[in-house]
Amino acid sequence: MNPNDQAIKGPQIVFALYQPHEGKDADLRRLLAEHVPTLRRLELATDRPAVVAKSKNGTYVEIFEWSTLEAVGVAHHHPEVAKVWEAMGKVADLRTLDSLEEIKGMFPHFEPVYL
Repeated sequence: MNPNDQAIKGPQIVFALYQPHEGKDADLRRLLAEHVPTLRRLELATDRPAVVAKSKNGTYVEIFEWSTLEAVGVAHHHPEVAKVWEAMGKVADLRTLDSLEEIKGMFPHFEPVYL
């Protein structure tokens, strides 16, 4: 067995980045407040506390833990998750870490967000 296989099958940390559309910041924050709780209720995310932070350009960085790598695939086909993700897609665009100025320096800092 490849030692990396064990890590792939276990919990996975994810960084999800959302850039709110103009005037949709409050809507995105409301959806972020229900996102991980929905995943947890469906046993797709662990109970590890999620962290939400905001970058200088207004992008929200949501860090949480999938229960397994397989949970990601399950989430993509679950109607409750789809409802949240579709709503998020109407108020925000997905971004990558390299779109954030903060990551170009050592020890990047972000504004904490409390939902």
